[in-house]
Amino acid sequence: MSQASKLALIKEMLESAESSLRTAKQMISELVGPGDKNSYARKAEAIDTNDHEDDGEDKIVEGVFDGEKMQDKNEKTFPVPANYASKSKLVPGDVLKLTIKADGSFVYKQIGPVERKKVVGVLTYEDGQYKVIANAKAYKVLLASVTYHKAEIGDQVTLIIPEVEDSQYGAIEAVIPKDISDLDTEGEF
Repeated sequence: MSQASKLALIKEMLESAESSLRTAKQMISELVGPGDKNSYARKAEAIDTNDHEDDGEDKIVEGVFDGEKMQDKNEKTFPVPANYASKSKLVPGDVLKLTIKADGSFVYKQIGPVERKKVVGVLTYEDGQYKVIANAKAYKVLLASVTYHKAEIGDQVTLIIPEVEDSQYGAIEAVIPKDISDLDTEGEF
């Protein structure tokens, strides 16, 4: 077997192993039982205020953004509009306040941003999901963020991720112009 063939085989094996690990991690996160609260619900429990009525008609719920939705302390989820999450550059762990108006409308406000860091990565698309590969990890990103920034597969992007917690999601901050080629595509700023 030639050296090029061996390298191609090794690359294929590594990609397969990485895909298997991602799938296994996803399956583990889906198996978190109802008696064992996930990390977002535990973080929501630590929020100082309780759910309450505002002006007798509006209901206030506080929770934690998980990358797609908000989870309260009881693990109840609330849809967060993708355009709001993208525009506000929400990352998993951000604390949100949801006001449910008497007319049924939802109004979100970010009240506790989590510590963040920025990394540079490459936009990809696999398994029906846009992802940014940075620091040897694939971070999911919202379609609304990709379209807002007019990003294309293969573009280098600046991604915002939680500083401390391991996250499956990130928020696109910017697309790096193609003529800037001296940046490291896998590093932190």
